[in-house]
Amino acid sequence: MTFRIAQISDTHLSPDHPGFTANFHRLAAAVRESQPDLVLHTGDISLDGADKDSDLAFARAEHDAAFAGLDWRILPGNHDIGDTPAPGVRQPANAERLARWCAVFGSDRMVVDTVGWRILGLDALTMGADFPAAHEQFDAVAEAAAGCTLEVAVFLHKPLFHSHAAEDEPGYWYVPHDPRQRLIAALGRPPALVACGHVHQFRDHMAAGTRHIWAPATSFIVGDDWQEPIGTKMLGWVEHLLHPDGSFESHLRTVDALTLHDIGQMPHVYGAMAKRAG
Repeated sequence: MTFRIAQISDTHLSPDHPGFTANFHRLAAAVRESQPDLVLHTGDISLDGADKDSDLAFARAEHDAAFAGLDWRILPGNHDIGDTPAPGVRQPANAERLARWCAVFGSDRMVVDTVGWRILGLDALTMGADFPAAHEQFDAVAEAAAGCTLEVAVFLHKPLFHSHAAEDEPGYWYVPHDPRQRLIAALGRPPALVACGHVHQFRDHMAAGTRHIWAPATSFIVGDDWQEPIGTKMLGWVEHLLHPDGSFESHLRTVDALTLHDIGQMPHVYGAMAKRAG
């Protein structure tokens, strides 16, 4: 039987910003109507859970209410547990922030098996961090991949790269080069699907035999004055249909009446953004 995943991402929920919550309520109604086997959130469930317990608690309560009766899982984003540690990062992912996350959501990663498929949900932000749980994740991936005869689908918050796995350009949007290579080695073979969020753009592309799907946000876009267009700037969710024979389909789903907030025009949320060159 086909296993249906509703992937949502980047809800950025907080009691302080009801506009994002209103979008989430509209989108969640559409997801409920589709009756998926699994609702999988690929991170930034909260506006500032990296520093505010109240945002994590609010986001948890909203999802519990919206998806009551459905199986739903959540992976952390940079606004939930902090960003990949690097010089100048204001909120680095660390053991303390991860522990606060786990106290609310239970875990930062997951393995789900269905007919023909192994689904790995990973924590993209602690990749590259230097504390025990961060290193243990790579061991867990290697264990899950070893001898696996199922097709593999990987879900995480950040895209692995822009165009190809050998890229070595530091930046905010992608998993850095060294932990990316460590993850690829742990997987052992290319997964059939890698699905993420974070960029607030929808993109569907192939790289080295793997299909990469970037889910759009539910909360806001980042306008062209502040972010390069890479995919399509819109709001919505992605439906993944995993078939028992190892084939799959991924479809963008839109929802009427979502408000297309532009975070660049909302300096009261995350502060003023610098306009990009050109």
